[in-house]
Amino acid sequence: MSLGNKIAWDDTVLPFQLDAADMRGRIARLDGVLQGILKQHQYPEAVETLIAEMTLLTALMGESIKLQWKLSLQVQTNGPVRMIATDFYAPKATGETAQIRAYASFDKEKLTDKDPFDQLGKGYFAVLIDQGEGTKPYQGLSPLNGRSLSDSAETYFAQSEQLPTVFHLKFDKIKQTNMEATWRAGGIMVQHLPTSNFQASEENSSDPSGLLSSQDLLNGDNAENWNRINYHLNTIEDLELIGPSVTPSELLVRLFHEEQPRIFDTQSVRFGCSCSEDRVRQSLSIYSAKDISQMITSDGLVTADCQFCGAHYELDPKSVGFEAINSLSLIHI
Repeated sequence: MSLGNKIAWDDTVLPFQLDAADMRGRIARLDGVLQGILKQHQYPEAVETLIAEMTLLTALMGESIKLQWKLSLQVQTNGPVRMIATDFYAPKATGETAQIRAYASFDKEKLTDKDPFDQLGKGYFAVLIDQGEGTKPYQGLSPLNGRSLSDSAETYFAQSEQLPTVFHLKFDKIKQTNMEATWRAGGIMVQHLPTSNFQASEENSSDPSGLLSSQDLLNGDNAENWNRINYHLNTIEDLELIGPSVTPSELLVRLFHEEQPRIFDTQSVRFGCSCSEDRVRQSLSIYSAKDISQMITSDGLVTADCQFCGAHYELDPKSVGFEAINSLSLIHI
């Protein structure tokens, strides 16, 4: 499959609401964001696939948080891919671009030829929301479930938030004209607006494990609306999700023109990292001079590497830790 040059709606998230069905959602398209994230490390393709899916989920979920907040998604497992972590930094002001970063930790020797999701094993899907200094971060988690990270995200919303939620995602390496294949992703998220009519009890679960699903929360008109929306979602073709011919607003109208759709301002996103000299020093401030001495390299420095963006930091050991005698400058490579 091949595509032309960068599309105007790449690296954007379009929020919408379906007034007739009492639901809301987002449509996301990612291109440059994925290139920025994946070029930081030489990941095997199975790991790249998982990161692409996790990043797309992060964009779809992150758009809803308030200015200056941070949304973090994390998967921890006992499988070959031990961890996937993503962060969504909301803009500091209306109209600015949000930032996303991601990385994965894995055991290359234990990776298999099985599907990417099978590289995870047993574990959990966690959501953290940091509202800023002086507040206590929100944290919720649920077990990994189903056959994809999006299945696990749906389980999280049903189990932890009691909100029926569905994701339709597409992510793949795409061959562009006269260029090597690069990752693109597109997806849509639909979520029922909160209502007191939801039935949230393990006794209502249709899963033998007792985990709730969206269907377990719905009845009556809500269930009928949910089934109708999912029927239309199941008609989506891959190219409608990742482009280039159909814009997000055109896709929304095709799917839900009878549901009184409303769209809101598009949120642009890009790859970005928050690592800095101050953050490195802060992370080392809990260590004594004796502890710091154990971290010194053969060059007489304390070094730190950012797993998200690959930034390399070199510090004078006398300038870090709670016994630092001064705050000498840091070399950032």
